[in-house]
Amino acid sequence: MPVPFSEFGKRLRFPAIASLMSAALHDPDLLSLAAGFTDSASLPLADVGRAVRRLEDRNGPPEHLQYGTNQGRRGLRKLLAGRIALLDGRSVEEAEPDRVLVTNGSQQALYLATSVLCDPGDIVMVERPSYFVYLDMLRGKGVRVLELPEGREGSFDLEALGLVLGQVNASGGRIKIIYLESYFSNPTGASRTAEDKSGLARVLAAQAVHPVVIEDAAYRDLYFDVPFPATSILSLPAFRSLPCLYLGTLTKPYASGLKTGFGICTSSALLERMLWLKSHHDFGTANFNQAVLEEILREGGLERQMVILRRSYLEKMKALDGALRSEGLATLGWSWTEPLGGIYLWLRAPHGLDTRTDSAFWKSCLEEKVFYVPGDLCYGVDAPTDRVRLSFGVLSPENLVLAASRFARAARKMAVPA
Repeated sequence: MPVPFSEFGKRLRFPAIASLMSAALHDPDLLSLAAGFTDSASLPLADVGRAVRRLEDRNGPPEHLQYGTNQGRRGLRKLLAGRIALLDGRSVEEAEPDRVLVTNGSQQALYLATSVLCDPGDIVMVERPSYFVYLDMLRGKGVRVLELPEGREGSFDLEALGLVLGQVNASGGRIKIIYLESYFSNPTGASRTAEDKSGLARVLAAQAVHPVVIEDAAYRDLYFDVPFPATSILSLPAFRSLPCLYLGTLTKPYASGLKTGFGICTSSALLERMLWLKSHHDFGTANFNQAVLEEILREGGLERQMVILRRSYLEKMKALDGALRSEGLATLGWSWTEPLGGIYLWLRAPHGLDTRTDSAFWKSCLEEKVFYVPGDLCYGVDAPTDRVRLSFGVLSPENLVLAASRFARAARKMAVPA
């Protein structure tokens, strides 16, 4: 008996991220360099336990075990708003907790915003490459993806962008969202300067285009040595005439199992509608998780954990990068650069080598019991077939070295004799 799906239901496909995560969890012999899991060995079990005990010791009813508010705990929102203000060089007094919503990971905030902004056929502009889970979401919603033109050294080509915006305006297209990953992005590990972001805003203003600009800063805290110096779009004067949504998370820099993210929205109308839709989802993100994280932020636990993670991820990045080089991958024609933060290496394969799902190289890696993200998933249009994303987030340094050895063996099988 056929099921009468909606048009949205018909468009849905099995998400790539679900396949990657399930493969990583279900084959104990497979070393996954794919799903962006965080470092299990560094999870702050003792810190979380102390926070829970502090909540237990409070007088009065255990309100943290009751339903919370749809927008999120005000104490947590105040701490988050103040923290982002300080990162941007502003004072805590300038922070606006009423502009913050707490979500079930920053992914939910991204879904909420896209759902209330985009109809099928609308346009979202993304970087090239971009976050493949979001690209999957856009396809499911029937949204058209355009890519922001890139210039030299990874900056935006503002002249080309102006031409693209003019063409879209002339054709009657509706650009609803500009989506940026400005800090140690997924998949490339690259970051955007304040000048680059401001140039984008000026071109949008000149073309009289006013989409919502979403800055996904999930990896902002995960620098290795020093924070990337650019302030967020919330503090850049060029964005004051545009509705902006800044996305952050406590999942990547603290504990993924607590699954708590947040958005800071400069448009009260957008925030209102996101909250309306969120109330249809869950009536509010888990109040217990929020209460634990509020305790942790107030006591400085987030900062302590990030010191641990930065040291751990730098060690892991060095282990994977060094092992790939020691295995001779570069001499086989592979190329990549060391990131300054995040949890990914972004590789380009030798000319002519196909790295897509079900390619010969993909199958060779599976035979060697190592797994990666095919880079073509990270493009909205005209995807290259020779890119690979490797995550060093979850495996130990020793297993990263072993995974690199397996990956290199698969690469050598595909190598073209000189």
